Amino acid sequence: MPVVKKHILPLIVLAQFCCTSLWFASNAVISDLALNFDLKATAVGNLTSAVQFGFILGTLLYALLAIADRFSPSKVFFLSALVGATFNLALLWKGNSLTTLLIMRFLTGFFLAGIYPVGMKIAADYFEQGLGKSLGFLVGALVLGTAFPHFLKGIAGSLAWEFVIICTTGLAISGGLLLLLLVPNGPFRKQSQGVTLKAFTAIFKNKKLRTAAFGYFGHMWELYAFWAFLPLMLLTFMKTHAIPDVTIPILSFIIIGSGSLACVLSGYLSEKFGAKKIAIIALSLSCLCCLASPLFFVQNSAPLFISFLVFWGMVVVADSPLLSTLVAQNASPEVKGTALTIVNSIGFAITIISIQLISWLQLSTNSSWIYSCLAIGPVIGLFALRKKTPVSHTS
Repeated sequence: MPVVKKHILPLIVLAQFCCTSLWFASNAVISDLALNFDLKATAVGNLTSAVQFGFILGTLLYALLAIADRFSPSKVFFLSALVGATFNLALLWKGNSLTTLLIMRFLTGFFLAGIYPVGMKIAADYFEQGLGKSLGFLVGALVLGTAFPHFLKGIAGSLAWEFVIICTTGLAISGGLLLLLLVPNGPFRKQSQGVTLKAFTAIFKNKKLRTAAFGYFGHMWELYAFWAFLPLMLLTFMKTHAIPDVTIPILSFIIIGSGSLACVLSGYLSEKFGAKKIAIIALSLSCLCCLASPLFFVQNSAPLFISFLVFWGMVVVADSPLLSTLVAQNASPEVKGTALTIVNSIGFAITIISIQLISWLQLSTNSSWIYSCLAIGPVIGLFALRKKTPVSHTS
């Protein structure tokens, strides 16, 4: 059994955090973008969906060409981070319009396909044992990276909104360099011999892999819609109950960022109780949060509402590393990176539908019941995971 140096996992986690800060960079400064570029109310949904759509097409291309399995994953990660950071920086161009902003966010999302799933691939190449715990740290880094632009916006104070974009760009480049220079190919990596369509059909032919994948798809229906509209949830509650002086960016960071702790905890719990069991518990709890959300909007206690959102922010993502673990464990080694990328691609395609649905409902009604429809995904995921076919009981 190869001995993995202790610094490898922290480096992968740090790089993942730095690079995934690109994901919600525009969401954190959406009010500034709207003011500077004359954007409409639907901009938050459209810009988020543009990133997701770019990620989907990127993952499909990366998977089709088996990029992460044919080439050094660390080099793929670095190049993707460098190009993604460049398009993120392009948000600062004074001549931007809604069209160019959508293009820049699409291209940023496209190259995030070489960051998030490739980071998981690198972890899987190093940690065959304890993969659930390792991916718990890794997805936790993604969650914290996703939340970090909100934190930057909250602490910027009198600084211009461009501060957030410059910081996230610099972080992404730094994260890419970390992996390129300090994380070589893992000991369990098996290089693919070329482009293969095997992984595309494996999801639907392999019962264990299919079960994990459909659980992941249900989870994704809820996750990014919750993250994208969280600031709006907070704003709606504060306005409805006339609660002043609340820093929504900092609250958004705390609520989304709490999920990083949940990912780490679920990774540890999976080693004792099994990845599938803990994933089912987390998915069940997040489903209950979706259904119960209208009740918390109508009560007038801000601490209770925020506490509820923190809990929701934890359980909504706690199953993510476990479901990815199950996918990785049940894919053959030579197409592991491709299989992870495909499952990511389909999962993120689903997020566009839920984000656009919430965006449409938000314009159609001011009812707080609109977030209950996010329960559709967890219900489908639980239906898939309930099957007796065992996926795995080890991490």
